[in-house]
Amino acid sequence: MPSAVAPDTALHPLDLKALDYSVVQQCMHCGMCLPTCPTYNLTNRERHSPRGRIALMRAIADDELSLEKEFVDEMDFCLGCLACQTACPAKVDYAQLFEVARASGNKVTSSPRPPRVRFYRALTLGFLFRRPWALRWAGRSLRWIQRSGLFEAFLESPLTQWLPSKWQRLLTMTPVVEEKFSDDLLASSERPSNGAIRHRVGLLTGCIQDLAYASINRDTADVLLEHGCEVLTPRSQHCCGSIHGHNGETNWAREVARKNIDAFPLAELDAIITNAGGCGSHLRHYGRLLADDPGYAERARLWDSKVRDIHQWLVAIGLKSPSTTTSAPRHRVTYHESCHLCHGQQVTREPRDILRAIPGLTLVELRDAQVCCGSAGVYSITQPEASEALLRDKVTLLLATRADIVATANPGCDLQLQRGLKEAGSGMRVAAPVSLLAEAYRHQRG
Repeated sequence: MPSAVAPDTALHPLDLKALDYSVVQQCMHCGMCLPTCPTYNLTNRERHSPRGRIALMRAIADDELSLEKEFVDEMDFCLGCLACQTACPAKVDYAQLFEVARASGNKVTSSPRPPRVRFYRALTLGFLFRRPWALRWAGRSLRWIQRSGLFEAFLESPLTQWLPSKWQRLLTMTPVVEEKFSDDLLASSERPSNGAIRHRVGLLTGCIQDLAYASINRDTADVLLEHGCEVLTPRSQHCCGSIHGHNGETNWAREVARKNIDAFPLAELDAIITNAGGCGSHLRHYGRLLADDPGYAERARLWDSKVRDIHQWLVAIGLKSPSTTTSAPRHRVTYHESCHLCHGQQVTREPRDILRAIPGLTLVELRDAQVCCGSAGVYSITQPEASEALLRDKVTLLLATRADIVATANPGCDLQLQRGLKEAGSGMRVAAPVSLLAEAYRHQRG
């Protein structure tokens, strides 16, 4: 059967057939990944497991299988949570395989994705997330609609019943845009008010993080200043490219990677700080993404060597615990792990260390904290049924902790958990660990 790949598409290192074969054949088919895979646990089907997907990838690399819609659908059904990568005794680089498979799948010309999916990808991946000005314009427009009450009124009106159920669900997932964006809250350069400068760091502000969670960026800068760091925050930053890379749009991912590298004075910085788990996992691999780019390959490797998750950085330089006061608010807190922070970056202990260091907080461990909540970038939109099933399980476990606060370090997880808890009638607060630490410092200062 002939391949359905466009004939004018040249192979490059991010195609399955051109990928280093040692990466493709590394899987031993031992099955230790199966219990950790959310989609396999939902269906108990081999094809929905990491082992099954790698078998499909290898068959394509060996010219035993053609790229068809079924392969694209299977790669779309994968969350890309990387739990399999943590469990794998052979250390298979599933992250690379997954992104290359999706990039290959995007070249399928027969039976393309449904129009709604193609429209969403073109609008978000191709336009908004490649142009900071457009994303901020959309954010300001949405903020005005939300502040005016029109958005809430529309949600409660009978008009929504005429929309397809998936569009109704998309509306309920819309993030609340904050009053100010990161450039309004942070100066391009800030220095500690007390004490000498110990480190000079760059702060990544993100895209959705910038619109809906700019306050977390402000909290991150405050915590860094508290630890003697000079903080540089370049203006109008671009998306990190994770949403492009995870969806196989490698050319767009490369484009924004170059722009981010250009924005930071790499040689002058001790670290580049990220506070979003999904972004951080991708940001650590610019070197691989731009390996064949003579103008950026060396700088991308330097970039990779300096990217640090905020929790990892704080513990590494010596976490400064807030002072214990009798007036510190008392709360039970549990912690949900962002997949790409836990499995992609192997950062698990440090967020808990921070939570335990905050006066008044009692950490209650969450069962299956490392299991995906079903957000996974755009997965909650493209695979709503699977996403909902994972969210229901997660909310059940959260409620069982009887915590007041669930801490998580990724905007996608935050949005997903907020929606799930609200629908369950729970008043449990969702907060970033770094924000809880910043609040403790502010309480300490009175």
